[in-house]
Amino acid sequence: MTEVFLKVFKDSKYTMVAVCDTGLIGETYRDGRLKLEIRSDFYKGVATTIQEALRAISTADIANLVGNRIVDAAVNAGLVSPSAILRIAGIQHVQIVRL
Repeated sequence: MTEVFLKVFKDSKYTMVAVCDTGLIGETYRDGRLKLEIRSDFYKGVATTIQEALRAISTADIANLVGNRIVDAAVNAGLVSPSAILRIAGIQHVQIVRL
């Protein structure tokens, strides 16, 4: 079942993944001065399952996650601390950087 979009960016040193819940592409959320714009050119990659996205996140150097389903799944998998989650108009967003 397709639940998220997964896009992988690679260069010679690093791998970055962007993962977004389906249904959020093209939306913009605001909360005070915060703005979360979910652009298709950045987030809309391959439609896949949450499990496949979690595998990609676990091997990435940088991950950018948007959406309650993928962020909750990343927390449950131990990839994200709940304290790192930013909520903008009820939508969860988190970034992971591995040094």
